Amino acid sequence: MGKNLGTDLRKFMDKRLRLTLNKGRKIEGILRGFDVYMNIVVDETVAVMDGAPMGMVVIRGNAVEMMEALERA
Repeated sequence: MGKNLGTDLRKFMDKRLRLTLNKGRKIEGILRGFDVYMNIVVDETVAVMDGAPMGMVVIRGNAVEMMEALERA
């Protein structure tokens, strides 16, 4: 993990993201916070597969495989 990961993620604060998690799970939501371990807080979260609303969730950093911006940073 790079030293500037926090700096890089800051530009995505309050932006809509799609996250691919372990076991192929995908969610979309708005990035509200993160820490040095890349644990992240996502708000207005929706499961991509079935559109199920999940509200605000905290995701462990080691569960995140990919982050994709859905709007410009």
